[in-house]
Amino acid sequence: MTMIPNLFRRFVIMAIVVPLGAMGARKLSETMEARRGPSRTSRMLRQGADALQGFRRPKKRRFSFGR
Repeated sequence: MTMIPNLFRRFVIMAIVVPLGAMGARKLSETMEARRGPSRTSRMLRQGADALQGFRRPKKRRFSFGR
């Protein structure tokens, strides 16, 4: 009986909270860089956001004329 609420809670965390956290970290990094320029903190925030979003494989291109 308690397994379903735990699965639902895990799903909500992974589907909603983690992407929102990544988006917030990325926005904070962009704001910091706009005000003060690039720094170690802003770079770490951006890298953390990338890690939270996950590594997606690049989209396949139908035609590769630009390469």
